[in-house]
Amino acid sequence: MVVAGREFRAHRTFREPVVAGEGVTAVRTLGDYHPGVKGTVNDCNIYFLDSGKPGATVLVFGGTHPEEPAANLTAELFVENARVEQGRLLVVIRGNRSASTYTRNGEAYPTFYRIPTPWGEKTYRMGDRCSSPLDSWPDPEVYLHYPTKQMLAYMDIRNLNRAWPGRPDGLLTERTTFAFMELIRREKVDVFIDLHEAELEYPVENTIVAHEKAHGVAAMTSMVLTAQEFPVPIGMEFSPVALRGLSHREVGDNSDAMSMIFEVAEPFLDRIRGITDETLLLEGKDEFVKKAGEHGLLYAPMDDSGWPIAVRVGRHASTVLQTLETFNTMETPERQILVSGVPRYAELVDKGLGAFFRDPSGVPQDRVFYE
Repeated sequence: MVVAGREFRAHRTFREPVVAGEGVTAVRTLGDYHPGVKGTVNDCNIYFLDSGKPGATVLVFGGTHPEEPAANLTAELFVENARVEQGRLLVVIRGNRSASTYTRNGEAYPTFYRIPTPWGEKTYRMGDRCSSPLDSWPDPEVYLHYPTKQMLAYMDIRNLNRAWPGRPDGLLTERTTFAFMELIRREKVDVFIDLHEAELEYPVENTIVAHEKAHGVAAMTSMVLTAQEFPVPIGMEFSPVALRGLSHREVGDNSDAMSMIFEVAEPFLDRIRGITDETLLLEGKDEFVKKAGEHGLLYAPMDDSGWPIAVRVGRHASTVLQTLETFNTMETPERQILVSGVPRYAELVDKGLGAFFRDPSGVPQDRVFYE
């Protein structure tokens, strides 16, 4: 019990250093937008990259489900590398920090994973899909989504992507999404992008799920990336009107922002996987998942090359950048956002993800923040 307790505490209290790149002009916290999360485990950082020139405001959102590491790694990639020449870019790395402080019960997840860089390994917490029961308790027998009262599974009251648009006096996850909605409304966000990964057995895979406000941008982005950049196509799907609580539906319905989520394949999450270790998480190779693909049981291709983390982050990075480029073609010049400095798919696959992360010990400490 003592040994396990030490490991649990080390994981829960571990802090991930992030270097604020040259483009970061301010860092606020979620508690600035709703006192209900101020000082809680979910009072996460909000990174502002403001060009100072009028234009669109875009929010890139990582960490909804911390068992999907390509999401928070992509968000961190933007924080450390992006430069904004017009408009504003807001980035969230750990949207549900609570869910990153423990791992899924009974699944033998590794507690940490490590990304090799030119200056050494960078360590990250592995997490679960939902907020920790230590931070949100008790779960109801049936979760009634607010405000629609749609009935969902009991644990989904701790699932950030079932708790939008939230409520100010709810349990922790509901208060968290309410605070993010306040952020979106107060900062007048024009485009909201929620980053995810999914098991290959799940049909919503390698796709953009778009609210009706974003259908044009998502469709054009999908076509361009499939034709010009990705060896595995990226699709586009409509956000279901009848399924409540998801960000792509509720953000679009409850704000002026066009909302989308991006999905990429993560074999680590498949139920038919083999050993659930750090190697599978980062290399994305598994003989059992591959065999399932040979029998036509998957919604994404799976071969000996697998789905390495650089491929998954590369797809997310290019999809974000192409979405912004597509958005700009549909807006007037004064309503655009111009972002540079972020590597795209081919460069990430060629050089590896770690090549684009900075050494926290080699920069002024006032430029280092913790997740």
